[in-house]
Order: sequence, then structure tokens, then C-alpha cells
Amino acid sequence: MTNAAEKRGGAPVGLLTELTAIEATSVMCLRLWSDGADAQAKVLDDFVAGLGAVRGRKAMQSFERLCDLCASYGRRPLMRHAVQCKCLGADESCFANFIATAAEGEREDALLIATLLVRPDVAPLIASCAAEFGLALKRMHLCRPRNIAGLDTTPTTFH
Repeated sequence: MTNAAEKRGGAPVGLLTELTAIEATSVMCLRLWSDGADAQAKVLDDFVAGLGAVRGRKAMQSFERLCDLCASYGRRPLMRHAVQCKCLGADESCFANFIATAAEGEREDALLIATLLVRPDVAPLIASCAAEFGLALKRMHLCRPRNIAGLDTTPTTFH
């Protein structure tokens, strides 16, 4: 495998601050979940703080199942940037759009995106998990990333 093929999906396509709250949170959860048990515990703590103990654990279970299915039946491993990175990778962008589409109830579009991530026979399973997870994020009333970070996202114009 060439170096470019190993990094497929990791190419920066934007910034986290350009995403909606649900999309950015989806990416951050994916990054944290992939960092191991300590980071996964932080995700669970955030869900419990935002949704309560029962709903928070249910959201985490949906997210864990989604990630486990993507890891087990994915067409290839999803590439991620580091947790603190402001960039958005191509795979992360696809994942964020998938969660947001499923959360909006656009099942057919979510299934189509799911087939980009996993085998077609697993697509309905991850679409269902994505909808549950996305709806949980909607209930958390998240802020857009630029509001959280306090970043000035006004582009610099060069003439």
C-alpha cells in the first residue's frame, strides 16, 4: 500500500468551526472514542451531564454500537485527525454528514451515506444507530463550535 492510500480519507476538507453543532460533536465523539477508554469515559460523562444518567448511557450505547459496526464492517478504517486538531478530514466530514442526515429523519439519504462507510447489509443497522445518536445530540442543545472555542472565524481577505 502506498503512503497516499494509507492516508485516504484523512485529507483536510475544512474546519470544525464550519460545521453545525451536531456535526462537530459527532466528529469530536469519534475522535475521543478512538483514543481509548479514558477518552470514552469523558464522552459518557458529557452525555450523562447533558441528558441525564439513563438517556446519556443510551446515547453512548448507540454511539458505541455505531463505531463498533463501522470498525468491524467498514469498507476501510475511518481516518481521523487528532482530538485537538481544528481541521476536518474527509472521512470525518462524511461521518458528520451521516449523523446529521440521520438525525433529521432523512432515512434514505442516511442509508446511502452508510453504504459509503460499511457493507450494504450493515448499512440499515448503522443508520438506525446514527439516528438514535443524532437525536440524543439534538436533545443536548449544543452550541456551534465557534461559540464554544471563542474563535474569530472571519476570513482574512488578501487583495
